[in-house]
Amino acid sequence: MTVLRLDPAEARRIAVRAQLLDAPRPADLLAVVRGLSLLQIDPIAAVAPSADLILWSRLGRAYRPAQLQQALERDRTLFEHNAMVRPMEDLALHLPAMAAWPAREAPREWLRTNDRFRRDVLQRLGAAGPLLSREIPDTSAVPWRSTGWTDSRNVTQMLEFLMLRGEVAVAGRRGRQRLWDLAERVYPAGTPVLSPEEARRRRTARRLRSLGIVRAGAPGTPAEPLALGEVGVEAVVEGVPGTWRVDPEALGRPFAGRTVLLSPFDRLVHDRTRIKDLFGFEYTLEMYKPRAARRWGYFALPVLHGDRLIGKVDAAADRGSGTFTVSAVHEDVPFSPSTAEAVDEQLEDLAAWLGLRVSRGG
Repeated sequence: MTVLRLDPAEARRIAVRAQLLDAPRPADLLAVVRGLSLLQIDPIAAVAPSADLILWSRLGRAYRPAQLQQALERDRTLFEHNAMVRPMEDLALHLPAMAAWPAREAPREWLRTNDRFRRDVLQRLGAAGPLLSREIPDTSAVPWRSTGWTDSRNVTQMLEFLMLRGEVAVAGRRGRQRLWDLAERVYPAGTPVLSPEEARRRRTARRLRSLGIVRAGAPGTPAEPLALGEVGVEAVVEGVPGTWRVDPEALGRPFAGRTVLLSPFDRLVHDRTRIKDLFGFEYTLEMYKPRAARRWGYFALPVLHGDRLIGKVDAAADRGSGTFTVSAVHEDVPFSPSTAEAVDEQLEDLAAWLGLRVSRGG
């Protein structure tokens, strides 16, 4: 079988196009989530919540966070599961994994021991859902033990486990807190039933389509726990060791780039090894580092220009003062005047979307 050979620019463009970061912009919110296959929910909002920032990067100022809330809570075209937003039409791809959960003995044993507690939670949601976790009594027989923040947070842990089993679902949010309900009242009736093998095949194909190009043998990730396997076509990238899997539908397509500021959680940059290999771009989220040890900033935004990742912007939203403070623009390579202007335009656009004014300096 012939192995496809890609030059580095084509490989980068496949990755950028797959993540809907080329020009022109995608049409609407649902088109974006379908193309990306998922949005990660993260509470950190140094600039904006990650899901909103990712959607702004694709849709620009036309996007409003209320649109995401409507799609999740009223239209039900999207669903939230395990800190990810996905298209509701993909629910069938995830139901077999829910039916098989858990694989590990510790949660199985805890659920067995607390079966009465499980039934109490389901009964409470059936009678009064949707509810916040604090509105559900803790009737556990045995507390959940953990070295982390979930230790003895029994109601939250039970809801998480029942979500992973497909018995309950996130019906919406009140502020940042999740509202829980029975899955049958959130998920649509008549969702097709797929075999585990067919669901796996479709999920791995969706993963490759959303990324365009992935290292061959790439393991699963927390967002996509299935290994990629042999989906797509085998390829090598000139000057980059090893082999890759490429979405065949991504080949031979025209490319028009644009300048974009990215969330640190954006899927274009979430695999730090891949962006180093394909883009020659070094990046670390430094929010957990002491200030003196940071090179680029607490929540530095990667800068995409065409098919190149060219720098990072150290910026933060200060809603109290009404400013979007740009402390530094780190140029991995010196910006040309036109590139600097394009980056400045994006900073102004992001600030306007946030309802803030740009302020330069730390």
